[in-house]
Amino acid sequence: MKALLLENKGKVFEMRVGNAEKPSPGQGEILVKIHAAALNPVDYKTGNGGNPNWTYPHILGLDSAGTVEEVGADVTYVKVGDRVVYHGDLTKKGGFAEYGVTTAHTVSIIPAGVSFEEAAALPTAGYTAYQAIFHKMHASEGQTILVHAGAGGVGGFAIQLAKHAGLTVMTTASSANHEYVHSLGADYAIDYREEDFVEKVLEITNGRGVDLVLDTVGRDNADKSLKALAFNGQIAFIAGPPNVNDAISFAHPLSFHQVALGSVHESNNIEQQKTLAEMGDRMLSLLQEGTINPMVKKVISLEEVPEALAELSTRRVKGKIVARITV
Repeated sequence: MKALLLENKGKVFEMRVGNAEKPSPGQGEILVKIHAAALNPVDYKTGNGGNPNWTYPHILGLDSAGTVEEVGADVTYVKVGDRVVYHGDLTKKGGFAEYGVTTAHTVSIIPAGVSFEEAAALPTAGYTAYQAIFHKMHASEGQTILVHAGAGGVGGFAIQLAKHAGLTVMTTASSANHEYVHSLGADYAIDYREEDFVEKVLEITNGRGVDLVLDTVGRDNADKSLKALAFNGQIAFIAGPPNVNDAISFAHPLSFHQVALGSVHESNNIEQQKTLAEMGDRMLSLLQEGTINPMVKKVISLEEVPEALAELSTRRVKGKIVARITV
């Protein structure tokens, strides 16, 4: 089969399309003919760092959408011909290829009216946002939330999900992206380059602070974000934890939530793995009814993926980039 090959760690931007062995599904697995695969920062980050479970050449790509071509033993949830989307296992070969294998209980059926490209845009970014907002922080109508990096994938989905749930949404974004994040549902856009986001949040909330923060930027940003939280506020972090010990205070109690979506594949916790499918089902439903935008800003070929990953690494990309693998 045709695949984009990572010859060794650190060679992400030098990947080339070549031939790889077509995989076969094992017990509880399915073989998917991949039509579209989305790009994510985790692709270039792990590709550059490597993984002890990989053999080279490796195939990157966590978010795949396609048609079920074969099912393994004990698979009852899906059948040959189903259109599916899934978040793949980071330790195994991924979706920048004509075929991929995944566990049947973690996939979602793509509903009518949703394209493969739109569906592929969801898993890593969309499920991360969904898990942080609803499974971790249990957001509810009337609360306030600060979403960092609102023009990115996770941030963009988080804005939309939070707004749909009835929250007041603040987000950090460069001034050039303010119109874009407002179009996604942000009530307030804060230019992180020109404004102190803590001061701005406290100004907007009359000194109260926000109920929730979703940080996708890093440890220092998460640490600073604690100052923007209200009494009994919560922070969910993805790219590094704040200094929890220094932040614990009887006078201003806070809650901390680590979000590590992909590690569930190695957890041996089937019920938690099934939440990937549950989140996918919910987000696909919202997508089908037009409630959320998949934010697909560019559709590229498999050959163009390395250049697009290099662009993604600049952290200036709005929305999602999706590769069309097969038609």
